[in-house]
Amino acid sequence: MAQALSIDILFDAAIRIQVLHDRNISVSFSERQIQVKFPTTRRLAEFLEVPHYYVLPYFAMMEQEELVTRAERVGILTTMKGTKILVGLMKTHYRPEAEKILGPELFNDIINALSRYGDP
Repeated sequence: MAQALSIDILFDAAIRIQVLHDRNISVSFSERQIQVKFPTTRRLAEFLEVPHYYVLPYFAMMEQEELVTRAERVGILTTMKGTKILVGLMKTHYRPEAEKILGPELFNDIINALSRYGDP
């Protein structure tokens, strides 16, 4: 039987895919936001060993809560609100792995930049 899902489980799975398996984090910087590319819905479903259609309603909720956005031909990206959640989880649970990929200086710079942004 498939496991129960939640937005928190999807964010944690996204980090585990990026820092533990792929060892790759794609980050975009602009004047007003920092975005992280999220794994595809299919990749998350495969990783969590659930049918793809189980994941889709959670992505709709994540979009509605303005945690992620879909970009044409780019994929799924976190919003500032979603980036804060993702980086917060990396900071508390996956810091050594994130620092190996991003480097400790850049990772700390991202954390500090996010703390300066108000609520989106």
